[in-house]
Amino acid sequence: MKIIKYLLLLLLLGRFNAIAQTTQRPNIVFILADDLGYGDVGAYGQTKILTPNIDLLAKEGTKFTDFYAGAPVCSPSRGVLLTGKHTGHATIRGNMTIKGGLPGGKEGKTIYRAGLLPQEQTIGNVLSNAGYTTGLVGKWHVDGFDTLATPLAHGFDYFYGWLVAYPQTYTSTYWPDQWYRNGKVVPVPENQNGQHKYYTSEIITDDAIKFIDGHKNNKKPFFVMVNHSNPHSPLDVPHNTIYEGKDWTTDEKTYAAMVSYLDNSVGKIRKYLIDNGLDKNTIVIFTSDNGPRSEPTKSLTAVADFFQSSGPLKGYKRDVTEGGIREPFIVWGSKLIQQGATSATPGYFTDIMATLGGIAKAKPVLKTDGIDLFPYIQNPQSQPKDRFLYWEFFEGGYVQAVRYGKWKAIIKDGKLSLFNLSKDIHEDADVAAQHPEIVKQVKGYLQTCRTESPYWPLK
Repeated sequence: MKIIKYLLLLLLLGRFNAIAQTTQRPNIVFILADDLGYGDVGAYGQTKILTPNIDLLAKEGTKFTDFYAGAPVCSPSRGVLLTGKHTGHATIRGNMTIKGGLPGGKEGKTIYRAGLLPQEQTIGNVLSNAGYTTGLVGKWHVDGFDTLATPLAHGFDYFYGWLVAYPQTYTSTYWPDQWYRNGKVVPVPENQNGQHKYYTSEIITDDAIKFIDGHKNNKKPFFVMVNHSNPHSPLDVPHNTIYEGKDWTTDEKTYAAMVSYLDNSVGKIRKYLIDNGLDKNTIVIFTSDNGPRSEPTKSLTAVADFFQSSGPLKGYKRDVTEGGIREPFIVWGSKLIQQGATSATPGYFTDIMATLGGIAKAKPVLKTDGIDLFPYIQNPQSQPKDRFLYWEFFEGGYVQAVRYGKWKAIIKDGKLSLFNLSKDIHEDADVAAQHPEIVKQVKGYLQTCRTESPYWPLK
């Protein structure tokens, strides 16, 4: 009789544990590439560069076709991602300021940058306040030259990577000999004295897995951002892997290998989660910070064009056309996310804070410019009502862009051009004259969507 009672108790406890596991808030792994184009991934049409792990993530998860970065260059895009404010409201609206900011050096010149302000809340704060252990590995790039504007000051419990405010941490993009870890600059022993033994994407991957491993048995869920530098220039890689024998230029082989190293990182993280049973309660998000071609040089343009890195889209990094801002966006979770699904829901980095808050069941403590996309991730066939998505950019002259349903508007030098993306994804035919009612709606929105910036003034 005692044995039967004991067995019944075990069954009840097992059922309770199963219920507890299914209701536990999921862990979140956010993988961010750097200057990866919409068309650089097999799941989005790439045929020359092999990305089997990213493609598998899409096959086993949900792929968004109409998802956008926060800006066409790094710093403002990441600022939007972290704060949930689009570039009409964000503190950071460009890599370098037009007026004010803190001075620092770049390539022997003095430049000025703006970083996150002390009072600004990020997705790190939202998830930390919701009970998550938070970490970030790799590129931050929203500190400007402010040594206090680190991830540790904005909701992250752990940080290992490089900072603009600490030049010694990024003397080499891909072979750092020093990085910043939790308040201190520490050596990377494998790369000391000019050695090239520990490649950045491998450093980031190993440390991200170490972070996950250290928190996999905790009662608290974890959130980690895995912020790669690949495939941002300079083109650099330990070796050109499977592309060495290709009849390509050295730059083309190197770029392809850089994307492959990024893909390998995704594969290692996915495998670790599965091998440790974490895939059942972990959501992985993969995306990139802006379009391809790090600088508008002849050599990098040739590489981007060879691989059709922008896919069917017009433009590159620094453009507000689709090629500069539309990105791969894949959400994976073996037991939590619909497999093999595709969503055409328009979304962008502005939505990430609200979306991660939705995943974490966080209390809505911050007002953002975005919406919670999690319901549309869970049900890819559904779509929210049409809404305005907004960008502004200042390099080469002030330009604005708006997405509204199937419509895309670009405003430059006082002229508004309108494109029907459902018929003209390459933005070739300006149909503003044929659709005055849409033009009127967009212009009405433009009157309300931004505040003046002290760093990027219009006057």
